[in-house]
Amino acid sequence: MAEVKRGYVRPLDLKNGRVDLTHGSGGRAMVQLISELFAKHLGNEYLGQGNDGAVLPAPLLDGKPARLVMSTDCHVVSPLFFPGGDIGSLSVHGTVNDVAMMGATPLYLAAGFILEEGFALADLATIVESMAAAAKLAGVPVVTGDTKVVERGKGDGVFITTTGVGALPEGRELGGSRARPGDAVLVSGSMGDHGVAIMSQRENLNFDAPIVSDSAALHGLIAAMLATGADIRCLRDPTRGGLAATLNEIALQSGVGMMLQEKAIPVKPVVAAACELLGLDPLNVANEGKLIAICASADAPRLLAAMRAHPLGVDASHIGEVIADTHHFVQLTTAFGGRRIVDWLAGDQLPRIC
Repeated sequence: MAEVKRGYVRPLDLKNGRVDLTHGSGGRAMVQLISELFAKHLGNEYLGQGNDGAVLPAPLLDGKPARLVMSTDCHVVSPLFFPGGDIGSLSVHGTVNDVAMMGATPLYLAAGFILEEGFALADLATIVESMAAAAKLAGVPVVTGDTKVVERGKGDGVFITTTGVGALPEGRELGGSRARPGDAVLVSGSMGDHGVAIMSQRENLNFDAPIVSDSAALHGLIAAMLATGADIRCLRDPTRGGLAATLNEIALQSGVGMMLQEKAIPVKPVVAAACELLGLDPLNVANEGKLIAICASADAPRLLAAMRAHPLGVDASHIGEVIADTHHFVQLTTAFGGRRIVDWLAGDQLPRIC
């Protein structure tokens, strides 16, 4: 808590200080938290307007008016810090990716923080700095936000909600209802990295090779894919529920089925070993830096080449096809030549993964 004496406010103790209820009260302490931490790291011309909302320019792409795309996401990941990221960078990546999967160019972010009384200011500073670095690298500034504080024991350190706004050009239509029989199913890289990184951290598991979250902003990769002119029907990031849930959702939306090839689906050996140890199917495990692309079959080779030429798509693979199926099943030809259904999860296999 800031000490106030004759108009002097002691600077935040970002080394040993703790979040206090006054940091969410709307008074001097809250102003100090915002100015010395959030505005310091996330500041830009729009956030600096200092109002309840930000006045933003109308979106233009290549000098032409564009439609708006908006998405929002809540982040409750546990633990807050994990190999390859933390809740701050994850909150940027997750929302940037949701906007980008629509084929839009992400432009702005809004961020809401719910803090628990007693949370270490040093940890909060690390999270905000990570968030700022992720937003700067993505080129998508945080332009407005809000902070609330709840009593000790009624939160879990920090929860973050981010909302993203992007610009979508006229004529570009991507969506889960657009898959057609004969289309190709591509993924940008290995499955299960994020979920297994979180779980191994929770369970204090050590492996010969490190397991690191794949958390990343994918709009640069998507821009390279769109630049090929390939007929892309749908883009999705396989987060909660992993590849299995995402493809089942698309199959249901489009009224089709899927036939996958197990040998073609990239899974890192250490992730496969960890999944076997934990009793998990890597196809059900969350990713935070991978995408699924469904495109016209004839365009699959050039789209795959563009993906592999990008740093976030070097392990991209053509994993299957869209098929006609009135039951909308997602099926898998196994490495042994058998066949099985890749179904939705019956429950929450990995809670609080993002």
